[in-house]
Amino acid sequence: MPEYAPIEIPEHPKLAHNITHFARALRKAGLPVGPGRVVDAVRAVEAAGFTSRTDFYWTLHACFVSRPEHRAVFDQVFRLYWRDPRYLEHMMSMMLPAVRGVQEERAADAAEKRAAEALLDGTAPDLPEPPEGESEDELPIEIDASQTMSAEEKLRSLDFEQMSTAEIAAAKRMLATLTLPVKPIASRRGMPATHGRRPDWRRTIRASMRTGGEIQTLARQRPRLRWPNLVVLCDISGSMSHYSRMVLHFLHAVANQKGAGWARVHAFTFGTRLTNITRHLATRDVDQALKAAGAEAQDWEGGTRIGACLHAFNRDWSRRVMGQGAVVLLITDGLDRDDAGALAHEMERLHLSARRLIWLNPLLRWGEFAPKATGIRAMLPHVDSFRAGHSIQSLSDLAAAISRDDDAGEKARLIDMM
Repeated sequence: MPEYAPIEIPEHPKLAHNITHFARALRKAGLPVGPGRVVDAVRAVEAAGFTSRTDFYWTLHACFVSRPEHRAVFDQVFRLYWRDPRYLEHMMSMMLPAVRGVQEERAADAAEKRAAEALLDGTAPDLPEPPEGESEDELPIEIDASQTMSAEEKLRSLDFEQMSTAEIAAAKRMLATLTLPVKPIASRRGMPATHGRRPDWRRTIRASMRTGGEIQTLARQRPRLRWPNLVVLCDISGSMSHYSRMVLHFLHAVANQKGAGWARVHAFTFGTRLTNITRHLATRDVDQALKAAGAEAQDWEGGTRIGACLHAFNRDWSRRVMGQGAVVLLITDGLDRDDAGALAHEMERLHLSARRLIWLNPLLRWGEFAPKATGIRAMLPHVDSFRAGHSIQSLSDLAAAISRDDDAGEKARLIDMM
């Protein structure tokens, strides 16, 4: 557990008021904190006392943390809210990386930006008094952020690579609300149905044994419905880093959304090698999940070897995750310098193993896009649908088209240009 600085108690304490605002920040950060827990926290602090910082931390931890994935968010919100008297400046420096000199240069920890967003959103609690020795006549730095946030409609069509920090934060919140519904698949196995079209001979014969072998009623059945798997292959090379981060936020929401329709969601990243990040996306906290996935994928923002990575997937993972009519999402720009013949062969194998193969390419955002690259020309004939994947609107269109077997996107137009 990290060590925390002593908590300074003001002359006129507003402890219950501050605990309420602290709980509000936790709730905005994603923790299920209701009024009952706030009351319990105030009473627990009254019973435990306010003299030990360790006791105070674990008292609030016991009241507000109910799942392991909530600990990272609680730690960051607690550190920003209760420890640092200049926490507002630290949060502004995290939200606006271009402002230098406020805090030391370092990578944000898991859930740190999420905690900062929660504390900056809405009414902030009373700030502690600045330490002695600081001049009250300091010229405050005012940041005009009125033009940093776009309207929702404009944000939906804005390219991920052109978004500011504030727009990326808003886009992530919008991506967390998107769904990726899919239609169920009719299985060969049947299930009892009164008005089914197929006769169920097994149940019919079993029922006739109760009447001495005489068939009195004909049992019927209909095909049993099942949900397919979703397999995602996401390019994390240098040219795709801005888009892959946003797509992984979207996939985390899909993987953790109950009732979305998918049996299982399998996710793989590739650059110069293939990495399975399925278990990391199962983590409920999105910041912790993507941090673990980034640590697992050592080739982030590196080179691209699409053919070799697809070969590794077809050899090691295809039989494990591609059964039961899986739908495959391939997110890459297709810029590969390896052997085009080997790439086309691996794409053909992947296409034959999948129920549908959908390719999302951010380069399709350009109106003058043409399949001139060797890798794109080798891959395009072996996909069922070719769509753009550069904005929130493009991912929304994917959600509307993924269940349509006749949707080919821009494939036919680009095939004619080859």
